[in-house]
Amino acid sequence: MRALAAAVIGFTAALALVLTVTALGGPSGSTSPEPLLTTVPEHP
Repeated sequence: MRALAAAVIGFTAALALVLTVTALGGPSGSTSPEPLLTTVPEHP
């Protein structure tokens, strides 16, 4: 029974967080136009 109560509380908290972020508009979501430059180590 405690597990069920914990699941309900967790689901309610997650739903409240989603609704709060949705109401605030969320982040801009823009990405960098430049690609990430990565280096690959040389193989022996």
